[in-house]
Amino acid sequence: MASAKDTATFFTHGTHTQFEQVLKLYPTALKLKAERRAKKPEELLKLDNWYQNELPKKIKSRGKDAHIIHEELVQLMKWKQCRGKYYPQISYLVKVNTPRAVMAETKKAFRKLPNLEQAITALSNLKGVGTTMASALLAAACPESAPFMADECLLAIPDFEGIDYTTKEYLKFVSHINAVADRLNKAAKENNRPDAIVWSPHKVELALWTHYVVSDIQPELLSKNGNSIPPAIVHQNGDSLDTTTSEESNQGLANGKSATLIDEDTNTSFADNSSPASIEAEETNDSVVSDSTNDSMAPEIKRALEEDDSNSMEAPNKKLREDVRDK
Repeated sequence: MASAKDTATFFTHGTHTQFEQVLKLYPTALKLKAERRAKKPEELLKLDNWYQNELPKKIKSRGKDAHIIHEELVQLMKWKQCRGKYYPQISYLVKVNTPRAVMAETKKAFRKLPNLEQAITALSNLKGVGTTMASALLAAACPESAPFMADECLLAIPDFEGIDYTTKEYLKFVSHINAVADRLNKAAKENNRPDAIVWSPHKVELALWTHYVVSDIQPELLSKNGNSIPPAIVHQNGDSLDTTTSEESNQGLANGKSATLIDEDTNTSFADNSSPASIEAEETNDSVVSDSTNDSMAPEIKRALEEDDSNSMEAPNKKLREDVRDK
């Protein structure tokens, strides 16, 4: 089982070189994650390549009127849920948005960048787009300012007692990520490493996610070829060795958090502080109803259900209220 404390130690004390080593493991971590939880592992790999490489280029190519289109928003939700938690109701809500609304609200949001708070406010006007989904959109549009708010990353950051999917919590998350990016870039400059990676918030987030996933599934990769990554190094007496170098000498110890949550796709336990209910609540600003409702679905939601493509994961037989609306 992954230890959030292990990844928190890496986050707080990892050197520039160690972060580079971990980031190189991202393709491996993604493959491990896909093989563990997806019925079709290749689907996540394909979606992630689209999200990390193709979507940012498309957004940038649109210049001052940068935006995403309806099909891209739906595809992004597929990526997010395939990489993390799957909630069919939210996928349906995203499809209910009109193409005009998607273009208008994302255009408005991207114009607010690098002001993340204002950008998230604009994106929240779209159905099915909560803070986490908004962060995925912003990380694609502006990776130099916005990291994706992944559960694995939230769990591993010091000072986070639990997971709270709010704009305030996201901005706090960004602050922590930026501090590490600044520390790593400063260390590379001081060590005269012109060829070193320039750390953006999104790259730091990817490295943090990679460390968490690899330490959970295949931790031996973190010490392959003798290149131990904290906290793998220990004294002979079993006490942890402080891996802090001069570049991090003023950093405090990470206070990792750990609880147990069962992944609904794999029945695999992993560290978490949040309940299933709280995770579902983060996904959207829109109301979702229980299975017991007998209300008829709104026509537009019914159409979205019918249009759900055959390649999506099999969704439970749930309905949405006719009066689905933003909270």
